[in-house]
This record gives sequence, structure tokens and C-alpha cells, in this order.
Amino acid sequence: MKALVLSGGQGTRLRPITYTGAKQLVPVANRPILFYVLDNIARAGISEVGMVISPDTGDQIRSAVGLGDRWGMNIQYIVQDRPGGLAHAVKTARPFLGESPFVMYLGDNLIGSGIDAFISRFRSSAADAGILLKAVDDASRFGVAEIDENRRVIRLIEKPRDPPSNLALVGVYVFSPKIHKAIDAISPSLRGELEITDAIQKLLDWKLPVESHIIEGWWLDTGKKDDLLAANTAILDDWVKRDIQGEVDAESQVTGRVQIALGARIIKSTVRGPVVVGEGAMIEHSFVGPYSSIGGGAVIKDSVIEHCVLLENCRIIGIDRLEDSVLGKNVEVVANRTRHKAVRLMLGEDSKVEL
Repeated sequence: MKALVLSGGQGTRLRPITYTGAKQLVPVANRPILFYVLDNIARAGISEVGMVISPDTGDQIRSAVGLGDRWGMNIQYIVQDRPGGLAHAVKTARPFLGESPFVMYLGDNLIGSGIDAFISRFRSSAADAGILLKAVDDASRFGVAEIDENRRVIRLIEKPRDPPSNLALVGVYVFSPKIHKAIDAISPSLRGELEITDAIQKLLDWKLPVESHIIEGWWLDTGKKDDLLAANTAILDDWVKRDIQGEVDAESQVTGRVQIALGARIIKSTVRGPVVVGEGAMIEHSFVGPYSSIGGGAVIKDSVIEHCVLLENCRIIGIDRLEDSVLGKNVEVVANRTRHKAVRLMLGEDSKVEL
């Protein structure tokens, strides 16, 4: 079995963070989202991976991921010349996929469980497609599946006003080679794209079996700021362990599950986990509260921050309270005049804010 990871797209909902970078490389707990996707695929024992990239951000993906050695994979890059939909991405990757069954995984999705059981169920069945589902509170925001008592899919509906179930499509699929014939049989949707849901529905119309697997853990689409903060919280909650490699002086307190990378310094400050602090970061005369990720080279001085994602080389100076914020690389937030009780920001790379 092969894997197809979709890492193109414009990331418009995460702008301005994604004006200068690929959304799949935005870090969660100081690791790119895409790395968690590849972790999951590697744990499922899949080593042949096609990475669909766009002309705009493809070089960034190549540089960050490489050829897949760190995951024991062989990664082949496939350029999708335009954002033509998920089914168009499969069509573009057909020379790589050949006649192999494959997992398709959206590169900006995070799930709190593995995909091993999902793949095993597909392999042991006679299905031509499998879809991963998650029960959600507001299914009208997603593609929704209606299934029978055996978890066979009856139909798929995109963002229905009156959902027939609360089961949303997660963005992880597994297909037999028959999906290629189904894609050839569909037309572009009203938004001008080849939709994978239409291709799966075509399989259903042909009376071919489509299985489903419902995940019990968390699932997070990292397309918006609040989603990204929620993903950061989930990763820090579930996967971060205490690991202090950097310098913590005698006047500082570091409590809970905190990771401080080599070369980072904590000076006369309090850090309360779960928190990750990247290489070369400095926290001085400050409080860093739970669910914060501090990128490498960042400087936090005379400030209080909590529930934030700070990318590399941010500078936060003299801010009474920064919370629920996402700051791009090289951002400066500096208090020069009247201080505010709390600040909530989302800033792209190289921004500077004086408060």
C-alpha cells in the first residue's frame, strides 16, 4: 500500500501566517503539522509516499521534509499545477499510484489516534474505499456520511443544512485502484474542482462497497487560528513530557510538563506546563503559562503569555498579558506607552506592533 499526502493549497484561512509559508509547515508544539501526519503514516508501516505540492510552496515542503529518511520512507514529490480539488490531486498522482491501493491523507489534519486499525479493516474487507469519520457537534460545517448498521456508507453529503448524521469526514481515506475510474467519470463541481466526495459517491452509485471507520479520539482541522490553538493544546496535553535540556536559573520556577530545548534560557521567570520552548529562546522576568509553544530564538521579557503559538525569533517585550495568539516568524510586540490588560493577536512574519 502507498500513501498520498496532500500538501498544496493556499491556506487562505490562516493568513497572514500563510502569506509567506505553507500551512502544513505551521508548527504545533514546535513541530510542523505535516510531521505528525508523516508520523502516523510511518506507524502504519507505509514507506512509499507521494507528496502533492503546489508550485508556490512546494520548495518549502521539500526543504523541510526531505526524501523521508527520518521516517524510513521514500517520498516522491508531485506538483499539482493548480488547486483543482482532492480528486484532481489523485488524478495528478496517478503515475505514482499505479494500480496500488493507497491512503490519502490531508497534510493539515491532526488526529489523536493512529490509522492502523482503519487500514487493517480496509485490507480485510472487499471495499473499494474507506473513509475515516468523527462524530461532531455541528455536522453542517463538514462533509457528512450516512452509514448503515454495518458501517457501510450509504451516501455522502457536502455541508448539508439538515445533516442525516453527526459523522464528519476527517480527511483520511483509503482507496482501491477503482477510484481512478470513478474520478474519470465525474465532472467539476460548481466551484470548478473535482471533488473526492463525488468520486466516492460514484462508487456507491455503481454499488461498490465503501466502508467507514469512526475515530474516538480528537480530530482537528488546523485551517484557522482558533483551530491551530486547539491543536496546540491537544498535542501539548497528550504528547509532551517533561524534558529540561536548556538553562534554568535558581530564581526561576518550571512546573509541570515542560520541554526546554538545548540552548534555551529561563531567567528569573515562571514557566508552567504544558509548554515547549525551542532552541536558543530566552524567557526573562516573565510568566509563560500553560498551552504555549515558544519557537526557537524567541525572546520574552517582562511579559505574561498564555495559550499562544509563537514561531521562530519572536520578541515579546513589556506586554502585560498576551493570550490566545498566533505570531509568525520574527514578529515583535513591544509596549512603549500605555499598557493594556490583555492582547489577542494573529500576526504574519516580520510584523512589528508597538502598544
